[in-house]
Amino acid sequence: MIPAVRGTHDILPGEVERWQRVEAVSRRLFERYGYAEVRTPIIEREELFAKGTGETTDIVQKEMYAFTDKGGERITLRPEATPSLVRAFVEHSLEQAMGVPKIYLFGPMFRYERPQKGRYRQFHQLDVEVFGVADPAVDAEILDLAWSLVVELGIEHVELVINSVGCPACRPAFGEALVTALGQDLGTLCADCQRRAVTNPLRIFDCKVPQDQPVIDRLPHSLDFLCEACRTHFGAVERHLAMYDIPYRVSHRLVRGLDYYTRTTFEILAGNIGAQNAILGGGRYDGLVKQLGGPDRVGIGFAAGIERLVLAMPDAGAGEARTPLFVAAMGEAARESALALLRDLRRGGLEAHMEYEGRSIKSQMKRADRLKAAFALILGDEELSRGEVTVKNMKTGEQAPVPRAGVLDHCRALVAGGRE
Repeated sequence: MIPAVRGTHDILPGEVERWQRVEAVSRRLFERYGYAEVRTPIIEREELFAKGTGETTDIVQKEMYAFTDKGGERITLRPEATPSLVRAFVEHSLEQAMGVPKIYLFGPMFRYERPQKGRYRQFHQLDVEVFGVADPAVDAEILDLAWSLVVELGIEHVELVINSVGCPACRPAFGEALVTALGQDLGTLCADCQRRAVTNPLRIFDCKVPQDQPVIDRLPHSLDFLCEACRTHFGAVERHLAMYDIPYRVSHRLVRGLDYYTRTTFEILAGNIGAQNAILGGGRYDGLVKQLGGPDRVGIGFAAGIERLVLAMPDAGAGEARTPLFVAAMGEAARESALALLRDLRRGGLEAHMEYEGRSIKSQMKRADRLKAAFALILGDEELSRGEVTVKNMKTGEQAPVPRAGVLDHCRALVAGGRE
């Protein structure tokens, strides 16, 4: 047997229903807020992520799946969605087509890293982006949308954490202050932090090495270095959150792991999934569209790992309500009628199953039990002669004859009652 590649996983019946719920709830919510779906390729040119995600990030330096194709072009399996959506926004002139492009995406992403609970080399994200609106009200809309998603999925013990990392006008002074404050302590930090101090000092706050934390905790805060425009913007975001009655905490350590973020950054943390507890994160990236060859347009968005959302969701209500029906046949003549009944039920919008192997009625009922059928519809010679179907409640054992002509409406009523 050839096993799955390390760091990948199959999503099987029993679990896939939770994924379907995440997708269904997300789609309804995103469209309620006026977002339209976009689907981009999973392969892109390597330079898109080198320029977009950032050459100094761990994603680009350590984690990307990149290769040279047969045409000699450098290709990458997308490690995140934002650069791909920016490319689509520019390449297809979505600003002209949509006015204010508000888009979302579902799909697999790929990063070469150590697999762990809720974190895989092929993982899945939902991604939401808005282009062309600088007003802090859109930051608040994105935060409200992210918070509403978590609430509608029933995820509990969550916390919204926000920060502002400034803009190109004020961030350089903050970076210099970080390096100055580190002083001789820089040599005591891990190799990654020493590298980050040269390439992007803000990302020192991403460090997870325990012995580095006391030094990092003493570093200056980004909020103390904001220019007037960034300070005003962040204050407006906070006022909107208060108006929306969304609880939050400000953390100066929240800088996010990507180079393109400006001003607002945020994460939603869940308290029930272990150490890797960020289930959703994002922020503003006002220079990225221009950096990737497009017009000078601002942007903001967030991504959520679907694996982590599924992990954080409660068991109750994790899947859509189901009321399966099972059609059982006794004899060859009844089997033909049972197949026709099966087709009618399915065409009528009901979930229905049948045993095709012509087994005994006892074996068919065992099969119905394994499928967790709510009702069995039994057809035999007697039912055929009377023009009826025997409907059996699999939970109570009660059964009653129903005219064949009215069985579809009868089953619809049973299913509707079972889902109330």
